[in-house]
Amino acid sequence: MCARIPQANPVNFDEYCLQKAAPPGSSTYYALRQAPIARQPLLTALFALRREFEETVKETTDPTVGRTKLAWWQKEAAALVAGEPTHPVSQALAAHLPDVQAEYPALQAMIAGFEMDLDQARYLDYPNLRRYMAGVGGTFASVVARATARDPSQASSWAAPLGEALMLEQIVVELGNDARHGRIYIPIDEMQRYNVTAADLINRKYTDAFTELMRFQTTRARDAIRKALDGLPAGERHSQSTLRALAALALALLDEIERDGYHVLHQRIALTPIRKLWVAWRAARKH
Repeated sequence: MCARIPQANPVNFDEYCLQKAAPPGSSTYYALRQAPIARQPLLTALFALRREFEETVKETTDPTVGRTKLAWWQKEAAALVAGEPTHPVSQALAAHLPDVQAEYPALQAMIAGFEMDLDQARYLDYPNLRRYMAGVGGTFASVVARATARDPSQASSWAAPLGEALMLEQIVVELGNDARHGRIYIPIDEMQRYNVTAADLINRKYTDAFTELMRFQTTRARDAIRKALDGLPAGERHSQSTLRALAALALALLDEIERDGYHVLHQRIALTPIRKLWVAWRAARKH
């Protein structure tokens, strides 16, 4: 079975990436606008690549098709290194990424991380979940950080924890939607501890036990994001305006979810565009 991969005119690869990664009004849109203008095309291409991977595994009902598409992306990553990209996102990376060869291992690690979504839909405990978060979130944040870091060689040490922390926020935000698509990222042992079942989530059942479970998940995500931000070197704070904006937006959204009583099973709670603009702008200018 052949995977159909969208193609676009090469001259439009930047526009393709912008539409894929950061439609107007999205959190990514406002976070990317905080970066230096010269770096925005590269960062947009990186976020578009991640979106391509997400769609491959989360919007594909047949795991075989998903694996076929990821295998295609593995070949495309190799083609990118060889200077022969065919996908608009790869073409954008070829145009904007200074050292494609150096980032090739990270691209492979990201694909392997997303491949875990095709192999399992549940995680027994937090250490197992962290393996997934490291591959998908930590690796991606490290690539994004290196794109603008003053010292790229050290970026992974402080960017990876932030990427994993942002994954914890995403798990809270997307809980209802993920459950409806057969994926539950809250570890099984934690759900058992709070006496919440997978059926409760799929059937959108709100209980006191669910509220306590979500309070724990939200607090962990918030604490992880704040700890990661505290670990950001003073000399890199200015260079990491996009990641800092994303972190601030994540914290604001967690607060909003908490105020709403954790009603994330039947809806996707979101900040208004004007609030996103303000939160991102303020975060990028905070030192």
